Amino acid sequence: MICGSIFDLARHEQRLREIEKKLTNTDFWQHNREEATELSQERGVLANHLEEWHRYKNELEEIDILGKLAQEEHDEGSTIELSNDLSELEDEITKYELQTLLGEKDDKRNAIMAINAGAGGTEAQDWAEMLFRLYLRWAESRNLGTSVVDYLAGDEAGIKNVTFTVNGPYAYGYLKSEHGVHRMVRVSPFDANGRRHTSFASVSVLPEIEDDIRVDLNEKDLRMETFRSSGPGGQHVNKTSSAVRITHVPTNIVVQCQNEKSQHRNKDMALKILRARLYALEKEKQEEEKQLRHRSQKEIAWGNQIRSYIFNPYRLVKDHRTNLEVGNVERVMNGDIDMFIDSYLKWLQE
Repeated sequence: MICGSIFDLARHEQRLREIEKKLTNTDFWQHNREEATELSQERGVLANHLEEWHRYKNELEEIDILGKLAQEEHDEGSTIELSNDLSELEDEITKYELQTLLGEKDDKRNAIMAINAGAGGTEAQDWAEMLFRLYLRWAESRNLGTSVVDYLAGDEAGIKNVTFTVNGPYAYGYLKSEHGVHRMVRVSPFDANGRRHTSFASVSVLPEIEDDIRVDLNEKDLRMETFRSSGPGGQHVNKTSSAVRITHVPTNIVVQCQNEKSQHRNKDMALKILRARLYALEKEKQEEEKQLRHRSQKEIAWGNQIRSYIFNPYRLVKDHRTNLEVGNVERVMNGDIDMFIDSYLKWLQE
């Protein structure tokens, strides 16, 4: 399974040999320290992938040998036990294969996500909250931490917009598949006439920038405002006067944070989000030909959606980039989106 197009064993081993040859040269370290550091990190990732590959290969061979012995001896107990071991190992290999697709520099980082309701009032705002709940459940299933940065409740129900972080290994690498416009079709519970409505929400996903990447900010380019936190309270918002809004004047990018009690901590988080957005903007300019997923959202409306969630007249979730279709809508809305992530990463590689 791992030996296919997803994990090219010979290519990885050749690349590891090339890196080790460079890194054993002391002159290379002295004159190319930054590149040497990056290659050292790449070596660690490759070595780990190869070690895992050989471990899975050995375990599969062992299960195969023991399985044949159990069959010859008609040992049903051992056969059942080995079958369970094989099923668990296959699950591990599937997750491992998915991670081998995460080779971009930012994939290992935490993710900053923002969900904005499109036009459509209460119905669209309810859809935005449904997506928010979906991603929280997905993160929980992977033992990833989440933290709400900014939250604006809807007028009657749902949310107008929410910004939150997903923290853990490869959070951005997995969630970058969700960047784009999401479309829902259903009979609206807010329509007294029981009519079918189409709603849109945009999901923005950025890598959280750490100290290993420098994004310079000129204080003269920043306009900072403070205001009182607003919203439903509870787990999302603390009602204090410490909320912070920062505008980057040259680009007109606006970010805000109101989740922390301390104005200082809200400012730090807002600056972190601003750096992430500026970093994404710069990557977009430098690599326009690659059509990076970080570019600004298109209009939240017809024709721009990356995925459709149909609740009526039939039940289907379809990704319009990979053409993957899933009929169990409830499963998806409960946070099981791994099949879409897997399909998207393979599509990117192709």
